[in-house]
Amino acid sequence: MKILIVGGGGREHALAWALHRENPAVELVAAPGNPGIASLATLLPIPADDIDRLTEAAVSGRFDLTVIGPEVPLALGLADRLRARGRLVFGPSAAAAALEASKAFSKQVMEAAGIPTAASRTFTDLPSALSYIDRHAEPLVVKASGLAAGKGAIVCATRAEAGAAVTSMLGEGRFGDAGRTVVVEAFLVGEELSVLGLTNGEEITLLPASQDHKRLGEGDTGPNTGGMGAYAPVTPATPALLQRVREEVMIPALVELDRRGARFAGCLYAGIMVDPSGAPFVVEFNCRFGDPETQVVLPLLEGGLTDALVRVAGGQPSGPLAVRPGASVTTVLAARGYPELPEKGAPISLPAELATGVTVFHAGTARDADGVLRVAGGRVLNVTAVAPTFAEAQAGSRAGAEAISFAGKTWRRDIGWREADRLATRAARRDPADVGLSGPGASH
Repeated sequence: MKILIVGGGGREHALAWALHRENPAVELVAAPGNPGIASLATLLPIPADDIDRLTEAAVSGRFDLTVIGPEVPLALGLADRLRARGRLVFGPSAAAAALEASKAFSKQVMEAAGIPTAASRTFTDLPSALSYIDRHAEPLVVKASGLAAGKGAIVCATRAEAGAAVTSMLGEGRFGDAGRTVVVEAFLVGEELSVLGLTNGEEITLLPASQDHKRLGEGDTGPNTGGMGAYAPVTPATPALLQRVREEVMIPALVELDRRGARFAGCLYAGIMVDPSGAPFVVEFNCRFGDPETQVVLPLLEGGLTDALVRVAGGQPSGPLAVRPGASVTTVLAARGYPELPEKGAPISLPAELATGVTVFHAGTARDADGVLRVAGGRVLNVTAVAPTFAEAQAGSRAGAEAISFAGKTWRRDIGWREADRLATRAARRDPADVGLSGPGASH
């Protein structure tokens, strides 16, 4: 097979790694890729948003499958272009990708489908938004409706903060076109989960649930980011809860999209808030593999990913995926100044050897003319460790992150802190139910 992977971040490196691990004979090409992907695939210097050149490359290269990683080319209609040219592609149409590209549209879909989510209002003019905020309970959340690289959601403790957030978007142009429409919604209380599902638009196969860490600082402090790390499995993601997510969230969304003529085929991502009663509420939908969730979930798969992607691209159900026992933790290393003004250019020093079970996925790296690996983005590297227990995976990821150096390295040492607290509490109580909770049984 020849497979084209569109994108150049940590998610795409993880996809290339997983596909290569399953079948080293598969010919992989990535556009534009990155230095980490270069060890697994041929790189094409085509930006992920240049859908004209990507379409021609996929057609002329006679690729058996194109896997689209980022949301931007999906929203621009790359999957539509490729399907119109008779190519097999994993990724939804532009109409279906609007589920992520427009939070206003996503809220409409959820309301029509009866999917539980935070109460909200959508605005395009500043006075109306400010008037609504003045009457809204605190705290609240302000979201840019369009694509903002995972940084468009602002949690506001007070109405004053929310007013400043909508003013920055609607009045000052923060996030550009993505912020010309804003969604103001109630703040949901609970614990977040990331649930990814491979779907042909009708049937869906859920991957192990993970938990992302959006805030920049330890203890979940500081600004929202694209994600500072993740872990899987997550103890509260019981089979019963995931069945509710499937029946109350994922399937209704697929049905409603199909009703609107926007059948969704690809990876459907649901950001879920589990409230104190145990009920799932949707925080957001994404139209593709999550980042950094992909980097933590794919290493837990024992095989079958390639076949699943091909089947979904062909309109068939993905079929079940085997999940290995154990746990996975990913720590993101970011540049100084991330997420607002990341500093680029610092040389990166990687260890000559990695511990067993540890993989480093490149996210924002580049090689200069002399071959020196340098910081080239906000999120630079993702250090994933897989181990028999959560504690071992957490320690492995942390040790791997410590062993990498570059000026301004910014990272969290507490990825998975909720899971660590849960397991420590149960161990202190000598709760028999703790047995096996660091493994996969509770998540899928």
